[in-house]
Amino acid sequence: MRALFFGSPAFAVPSLDALCEIADVVGVVCQPDKPAGRGLALTPPPVKDRALALGIQVAQPSKLRTGEFGRWVRDQLVDVALVVAYGRILPPDVLDAPQLGCVNVHASLLPKYRGAAPIAWAIAAGERQTGVTLMKLDLGMDTGPTFARAVIEIGPDETAGELSLRLARLGAESVRRWLPAYVANECMLEAQDPLGASEAPLLTKEHGRIDWSKSAADIHAHVRAMNPWPGAFTTSRNRTVKVHATRVLDTAPGGHPGQVLLADKAMVVVACGAGSVELVALQPEGKRAMPAHEWAGGRGVAMGDVLGSS
Repeated sequence: MRALFFGSPAFAVPSLDALCEIADVVGVVCQPDKPAGRGLALTPPPVKDRALALGIQVAQPSKLRTGEFGRWVRDQLVDVALVVAYGRILPPDVLDAPQLGCVNVHASLLPKYRGAAPIAWAIAAGERQTGVTLMKLDLGMDTGPTFARAVIEIGPDETAGELSLRLARLGAESVRRWLPAYVANECMLEAQDPLGASEAPLLTKEHGRIDWSKSAADIHAHVRAMNPWPGAFTTSRNRTVKVHATRVLDTAPGGHPGQVLLADKAMVVVACGAGSVELVALQPEGKRAMPAHEWAGGRGVAMGDVLGSS
């Protein structure tokens, strides 16, 4: 088959490699280079780096709705376009340009978690399973008809970053298995049930704030979901503390939400709305990441402190 690939972040790279194994990839489309790092140097998306290494032409349009880009896509004369975490909604003329339309690899079991951050929101919601879904894109936000899915279990301590790596590989496997069948018209398109739909909006830094009134299980899920970005955080003595890892404890809290129940050279325990959690790893403002007991040993926190209070 002859194909285009749309994608930007590292999550999409395995699917690009998979597409190159089964198709003649005549072009890759990704978002423009963006400032990154302390020096704010223009940095290409990982998909661009991989495409150039593979010798594939790269397009980075800043605007998609002028008509010019749609004509460029149509001029490529491709059978299909594969879209994986491209990061922008494609207009009608682009969706219709490939002979068989645009196929998307979405990192959730649709119709659950439509949107930009399905992996994080699935973990935050306490889901035990997730996966990838292949669908034909339409004008909606992840609302198109689906034709394949693959399911995996979410580990009890797995972070969004760790799960993303596994889902990226699963997405690539699904592309190898199902895209040729789709192009051969061997797949049945199935409409999504809107009654089972949920949203997974783009994450902001404020989404990382820990709500200590929630249960210990919910807070543990939240910390995992926000890792690596935007990162779960709370405040202690009016300074921000990033929380990298927690562990749910079976003991009764014995205090009000956010209260530090124990802080010594062995562990730091915090009361939640229901149950309590041990802070395993964290990063106080202006300092390096460290085990929580080092924070306590350095007198950064003490028993009786209330996290999250002003």
